[in-house]
Amino acid sequence: MAFSQFSATSCPSSSSESFVQYGSLSRFISFGARSGNSKRLLNLRSRRVARSFSVKNVSSEPNAKLKESGVKEATSGYNPDSPDAASIASSIKYHAEFTPLFSPDKFELPKAYFATAQSVRDNLIINWNETYEYYEKLNVKQAYYLSMEFLQGRALLNAIGNLGLTGAYAEALNNLGHNLENVVSQEPDAALGNGGLGRLASCFLDSLATLNYPAWGYGLRYKYGLFKQRITKDGQEEVAENWLELGNPWEMVRNDVSYPIKFYGKVVSGSDGKTNWIGGEDIQAVAYDVPIPGYKTKTTINLRLWSTKAPSEDFDLYAFNSGDHTKAAEALSNAEKICYILYPGDESVEGKILRLKQQYTLCSASLQDIIAQFERRSGTNVRWEEFPEKVAVQMNDTHPTLCIPELMRILVDVKGLSWKEAWNITQRYFLLQTVAYTNHTVLPEALEKWSLELMQKLLPRHVEIIEMIDEELIHAIVSEYGTADVDLLEKKLKEMRILENVDLPAPFADLLVKPKKSAVVDPSDKVKNSEEEVEVGDEELEVADEELEPADEEPEPADEEPKPADEEPEPADEEPEAEKEISPAAEEKKEAKVVPEPQKLVRMANLCIVAGHAVNGVAAIHSEIVKNEVFNEFYKLWPDKFQNKTNGVTPRRWMLFCNPDLSKIISKWIGTEDWVTNTEKLAELRKFADNEDLQKQFRLAKRNNKMKVVSLIKEKTGYLVSPDAMFDIQVKRIHEYKRQLMNILGIVYRYKKMKEMSDAERKAKFVPRVCIFGGKAFATYVQAKRIVKFITDVGATVNHDAEIGDLLKWRLGRCWAVGKVYQSVDMAVDLLSYLCAFLLVQSAEYILLLGILKELRGEVIFVPDYNVSVAELLIPASELSQHISTAGMEASGTSNMKFAMNGCILIGTLDGANVEIREEVGEENFFLFGAKAHEIAGLRKERTEGKFVPDPRFEEVKEFVRSGVFGSNNYNELMGSLEGKEGYGRADYFLVGKDFPSYLECQEKVDEAYQDQKLWTRMSILNTAGSYKFSSDRTIHEYARDIWNIEPIELP
Repeated sequence: MAFSQFSATSCPSSSSESFVQYGSLSRFISFGARSGNSKRLLNLRSRRVARSFSVKNVSSEPNAKLKESGVKEATSGYNPDSPDAASIASSIKYHAEFTPLFSPDKFELPKAYFATAQSVRDNLIINWNETYEYYEKLNVKQAYYLSMEFLQGRALLNAIGNLGLTGAYAEALNNLGHNLENVVSQEPDAALGNGGLGRLASCFLDSLATLNYPAWGYGLRYKYGLFKQRITKDGQEEVAENWLELGNPWEMVRNDVSYPIKFYGKVVSGSDGKTNWIGGEDIQAVAYDVPIPGYKTKTTINLRLWSTKAPSEDFDLYAFNSGDHTKAAEALSNAEKICYILYPGDESVEGKILRLKQQYTLCSASLQDIIAQFERRSGTNVRWEEFPEKVAVQMNDTHPTLCIPELMRILVDVKGLSWKEAWNITQRYFLLQTVAYTNHTVLPEALEKWSLELMQKLLPRHVEIIEMIDEELIHAIVSEYGTADVDLLEKKLKEMRILENVDLPAPFADLLVKPKKSAVVDPSDKVKNSEEEVEVGDEELEVADEELEPADEEPEPADEEPKPADEEPEPADEEPEAEKEISPAAEEKKEAKVVPEPQKLVRMANLCIVAGHAVNGVAAIHSEIVKNEVFNEFYKLWPDKFQNKTNGVTPRRWMLFCNPDLSKIISKWIGTEDWVTNTEKLAELRKFADNEDLQKQFRLAKRNNKMKVVSLIKEKTGYLVSPDAMFDIQVKRIHEYKRQLMNILGIVYRYKKMKEMSDAERKAKFVPRVCIFGGKAFATYVQAKRIVKFITDVGATVNHDAEIGDLLKWRLGRCWAVGKVYQSVDMAVDLLSYLCAFLLVQSAEYILLLGILKELRGEVIFVPDYNVSVAELLIPASELSQHISTAGMEASGTSNMKFAMNGCILIGTLDGANVEIREEVGEENFFLFGAKAHEIAGLRKERTEGKFVPDPRFEEVKEFVRSGVFGSNNYNELMGSLEGKEGYGRADYFLVGKDFPSYLECQEKVDEAYQDQKLWTRMSILNTAGSYKFSSDRTIHEYARDIWNIEPIELP
């Protein structure tokens, strides 16, 4: 359990032989190499490998041969202080031979990627060691960011970009027979997240390192990720991710950093009066470390991922040799499966247990590690009252909530502090900025709750501690509000307690006893009250079992069709068969049969608020909803706890590296590259927004990025799309509140209107569009999967409709070839065919145009398996991006920020960060539609009361869908969710019908604006200029200043 120096002692992706070869290097680096030591490192390598180096090549493919490039031997040659292409090439060749994962006779792309990544990692390790060695020396306060997700994306391009070595690595690989782009493409995305929650965490790590803040990230190492998405004729299918199949060159296993994790068992008191948690199931959490480099700084921080295992002695040899092979490996399997899948389905009890095991593993292993570091830095004189002065823990959503009772358990049961002492340390969080909670949802039904019974079974000691914290909360509520107004006190306790549907603890048992007003009870009142209790009880039961995982900032429903929190169960019988007199005694007996026992629950968000010193939302409107609606009672009690920290994204990955053409243009026009770390400078673009030269350069950069997406779509879907059409993109997790359904219904309406028009009318009214969707529907979220299926069905119909292909796919007004314009498509095809075949014209656009004219064309595209790498291509190419969630339901969003940064214009509602983006880029540069957040409750009530009158266009599009034009699939369930006044899965809870006419009218404005390309480009420039606020650097500065109380530490 001791702290491990940051060394390359063992790489899980390496063979045992490579471990031996790496041994001396490991021991050297573990002492904390400084820049001056790099020469010793190089000399060490030279002595070991100068005796021979020859990478044999038997491949017949030219690009698989390792070029000599003037480097005859695999000497280390690599100098981290001033690396050049030759020394980098030497380092790559060294790893190709001595850190092998592939046979020695080839140097094909997979091997080139691993050798290149290991070469980069050498440099990171040196900076990594220096970073934490310096933090240890200064004993500074550090931030620890706990998250169930880290959606990192590919690491290679980001790492060499942050190190400033992109050009050198490109040259080195070219000298070795490969190009950098092809090598980078070999890296799979790390399957450690699903959406915005995980991507936000990764952006934060990048900013923490870049800004030189002392920090760690903690997460889980998921073997199979969430899932890999396939799109078939039946819609979405899920298969396991294989990102670790060939190993991960960026991670280093720390076999000396492991901690025990316990489940089940029982709690007993020892003769010394101490509480002991004994028995049960014991596993080990082992650390895997991933370096996170900052941009143009030596600071390299650590992402520590936990993997779970059981000791070898838990393998039952007797059972195995008896033929019971499954039982023999049961303990090992139970331990390892904790880190198999991100957000395992939780409809079953087993699924719920596995999720809770995941959360506790993250919390327990991380807290044990944090405390071990604190004790080591404290030396022989550990002063626990100083713990909050050295540690800042941030809980990214409610998944890490168990770190609160786990910290109390360790302090009391393991370190020997009294409850009062430990709780005083916890209470000091209010003053010293240590434990804090970021809320990522405004949906009451999505706030995480756990069955108390399940938690008592799995974590008995933690339930005892939670009960004691709940008692502390009750005491605080009583102290604040007194006992005179029993109704008020009852209301406060009902809304604020951590334990829901649980009797008050003994010291407070008599608080809510009310004097009886009368001995006479009206039976009708009792019947009425009983019915109300039944409704509430059922409603709470529905919500209690709803475990949702976040992938954009909002949790994902694990139930097949999530039920709105304010939706009441339908009565079993609408009307009684006959009116009968029922005696009070009989009525009471009937009530006893009808009223269910409400499920006892642990409200995780409430626990976070009680124990944390700060609670923050992630956008201005979201934080106001948190204060005034979701947690209003807590806000009234502790107003100083609540803050806003509007999300941000790293401009390195999401502009500099993924959009180099635009980045060069920005640097040229504002005269500096400082905007990469000081995005306020982007605002200087505003004064050039009308400059024709800048507009031309903006359009050319966008065109080049669109060409890349044309290739991506062809590769992923088989469709060819036109770069001349508007690229209209909605990419995010599939969820009803994000309203991909509204988008595709708008496309269907557009398609129907085009079918009714003449060719001339179509061309006059509509601009050509390619409508691109991407995102995953959670495996058991049936309605979301229906939406995916519907999108692909619409695409299959529209993309094969020759009648409207010139507009919905694209309008081919003219064909360019050899400087002339040919109005005849056939003439252009013939000419291009002739040029390509006989004159060997190599223009990519000519060849592409030939392909477009001859191959399958597409306008409605669903890009399968959307991930960070796909986003890095789609976002720079986008011209219109849809962020159209129901107002008040999106906490923030981060993709909207990425699109705006890259000069994309948004269409959206006043929801999440859209509100602030619109303020910054200018109202005239944002296409706004839809109801406002404060109107939503009234609109739903209007629907329930039967007062809503749908727009004729909405009824028309539903009827068109049901006509069978998009195939034989039955869309009644999907369309039915938009109809009715109330009921499960009905009544258009997300207000698609209400906002649909406003959405169509706004899309007409989009068409009109796009026809004026000067206007559109001006809007695009102003979106980039106004995006300066949405850098994660700004967000991290605010967290560090207002919540964590940490300072930047720049390495000498």
